[in-house]
Amino acid sequence: MEALDVPRRVVFVHAHPDDESIVTGLTMARYAGQAVGVTLVTCTRGERGEVIGAEDPNHPRHAELASLARRPQQLGQHRARELSVAMEALGVTDHRFLGDDALAPDGTPAPVRYEDSGMSWVRPGVAGPSADAHPNALALADVNTAALHLVRILRETRPQVVVTYEPGGGYGHPDHIATHRITMRAVQLAADAGTAGHGESWQVSRVFWVVTPRSVHERTGVLLAECGLGEQQISRTLAQDTPAMVVPDDRINVEIHAPQLMANKVAALRAHATQVIVGEGVYALSNRIWRPLYPSEFFMIAPGTSHGGPAPTGIADGFFAGLG
Repeated sequence: MEALDVPRRVVFVHAHPDDESIVTGLTMARYAGQAVGVTLVTCTRGERGEVIGAEDPNHPRHAELASLARRPQQLGQHRARELSVAMEALGVTDHRFLGDDALAPDGTPAPVRYEDSGMSWVRPGVAGPSADAHPNALALADVNTAALHLVRILRETRPQVVVTYEPGGGYGHPDHIATHRITMRAVQLAADAGTAGHGESWQVSRVFWVVTPRSVHERTGVLLAECGLGEQQISRTLAQDTPAMVVPDDRINVEIHAPQLMANKVAALRAHATQVIVGEGVYALSNRIWRPLYPSEFFMIAPGTSHGGPAPTGIADGFFAGLG
């Protein structure tokens, strides 16, 4: 069981609308349902995401979707609305876009907007930087400057736990990698009393990275077959390179097993209709590579970021195990 004697808060930091539901939807729903303070910070609005249905003339919303695909700012607004619906499904009420609360030197609001950097597929299942990123792209942002926007949120919300991606950004998307770097730097700066002008210093007790145990990854084909996918569809999935988020099983520190919340996660995924296709026990992005919907989400403690109590031994069932 997790310690309950202090108010608990967790901040999730993700790159685009939909990332939160795909890799942490169960976890967010679980903690929101337990009255833990849950904050989601999304770094971009996903302005350059591929739009499902935009290139399919037979799609019932083809004209609308094709228009969104041609207009990044409108797509970003649309994806922000999708995210709002997803948050309702997960029971999360505190959401911020990175930079929205930025202030000018005189203290007046001066929002900063980081944009989706785009990506290109460099190998099957592995993304890389886009050659034509917008000047305001997250991947081009100064890490310290961007991190200070997150410092303000961390010092305001004062979470024991922060969750983000591992250094490879899951599958190499430049915005995921940037989000990792910004988050790790923000945690350092938030604890440093010398970081002035952003509230009282705050030491995050633990940073967790989203990962997948190798044993679960290796069962992908079996899980897809159990969901009724055909051999050709399964072969396409198995042909993808192993993503950076796959780690040896002994590096897993926390498993959030919540099959009872799968309906919440599925509803959140369906809210991101421009980005995610949901089937029976499976989902896919615009590349139509199917992945199993697994009833657990897995995390490892970022090296050197465990404070305020011993790190869990073995695999704990929550982020707060061992914390006061």
